[in-house]
Amino acid sequence: MAYPSYIDAYRQGVLAQKSQETLRMLEHCMICPRKCGANRLRNEQGFCRTGRLAVTCSYFAHHGEEPPVSGERGSGTIFFSRCNLRCLYCQNYQFSQQDEGRPMAALELADCMLSLQEEGCHNINVVTPTHVMPQILEALLLAVDKGLNIPIVYNTSGYELTETLRILEGIVDIYLPDMRYSDPEQARLLSNAADYPAVNREAIKEMHRQVGAAVFNDEGTIRRGMIIRHLVLPQDASGTKETLRFIAEEISRETYVSLMSQYFPAYLADKHPPLDRRLHLEEFEQAVACLKRFGLDNGWIQESGGLQRFAGTHIKRNI
Repeated sequence: MAYPSYIDAYRQGVLAQKSQETLRMLEHCMICPRKCGANRLRNEQGFCRTGRLAVTCSYFAHHGEEPPVSGERGSGTIFFSRCNLRCLYCQNYQFSQQDEGRPMAALELADCMLSLQEEGCHNINVVTPTHVMPQILEALLLAVDKGLNIPIVYNTSGYELTETLRILEGIVDIYLPDMRYSDPEQARLLSNAADYPAVNREAIKEMHRQVGAAVFNDEGTIRRGMIIRHLVLPQDASGTKETLRFIAEEISRETYVSLMSQYFPAYLADKHPPLDRRLHLEEFEQAVACLKRFGLDNGWIQESGGLQRFAGTHIKRNI
């Protein structure tokens, strides 16, 4: 079997077939849980405010992702503009909510992927890909034809339909999803998505079914699998305990979790207490205690003193 997985999909004609299939889905868009039904092929815009072309903010070799994603040479990150969530505290609001970026046709997007590979990046890291998944596959088809041969990292908010994710089986080797909330009311208030917890958990199950827990190469860079990100919010608005319980009991204790402390008030957060302040140290320590209690010890801890092995979980700590 070839690696990355999309090589076999390309050779067998599956990638071309799935690309065509997903582009047709844009005619009555039901790609994400919003199920707007907009005819994006005619540039109608639904919740994500994106028509036929993907809108791209930037692309570069990113050295600030989790260590196994960035590796030594960086993760080839492509930031897509706009989003199917409306997070009040979005730290990328300039392009997720305020439309920074420009439309990019498939050939140009393919060239971006190839440029990142030429820079030596370990992977192509598509950030906020949910609403432009068809455009990504369209570009990937062109890029593989020109020699792309590094894996795709599907870096998502986790607000995904399982039926859409199934299309990506055999194409995406690495999933990097968020698990943002365990409480529907918090999801409604903070991201305008009351169904986020239920939808997200089904999506996480599907990603895990496809690729399993993270597997690394001899350099410590992720080769295949899933790493789950969880941003701890002030006053436990993120429902950390219940999220970690779900991962441990319904996914696997072998799951790699990136527990993040770097929350800061951004976008509209200053108008919505308790999001108007940074995380308290004791709040994050409680989250770490929960993580240990559930046996999710498969990764790293990142503290001010540097990266430390934690028999498991990667913890981004910025308090």
